[in-house]
Amino acid sequence: MKIAAERGAAWHGPRDGAGGASPEYALAAEPDVATGQDHGSAVVLTAVFRRHHLELVRMALFIVGDQATAEDVVQDAFAAVHRRIDRLRDPEKPLPYIRTSVINGCRGVLRRRAIARRFGGDYEPPIWSAESAALLGEDRREVFVALRSLPRRQREALVLRYYLDLSEAEIAEVMGVSRGTVKSTTSRALAALATKLGEEA
Repeated sequence: MKIAAERGAAWHGPRDGAGGASPEYALAAEPDVATGQDHGSAVVLTAVFRRHHLELVRMALFIVGDQATAEDVVQDAFAAVHRRIDRLRDPEKPLPYIRTSVINGCRGVLRRRAIARRFGGDYEPPIWSAESAALLGEDRREVFVALRSLPRRQREALVLRYYLDLSEAEIAEVMGVSRGTVKSTTSRALAALATKLGEEA
């Protein structure tokens, strides 16, 4: 299918340059470096931040719909993992935990928006600001707009599969569901997205 075959062009924005975190921003946002055992953890998290911060912000942007919220979610995820890194199963490989924390943070944002709507609030994120266009690429706007209309779980599955290129097992771990659920959710999401984009599944 065209969506899957062209996932590199449709999902991956620019890896460097426009929309990315500047070196000054990255250094300011890194966890504090302590001494002794904490030093090693901070070094690992700093390396993960520098390598994966931008892709995590883009992932969150696909789910929550605006860059400022996406950046806040990612920052909160790094801070949360830093606080409990000594309790992780593999402290030397924190990225899977950070991805899960970002997904959970995005879910929390969407839940709060849903509650606000029930009480008369109506939040519409600025989904395609100039900053968002620079972050994801203007040519991805059509996919981005179609994606945000999908149910939350379908949106998560597609972003993790076709933006981060995670395997079904990795997606299942991040989303906290079975591999079978990942497979069926991704299949339904692709069909829905193809319909919204006017393509044949």
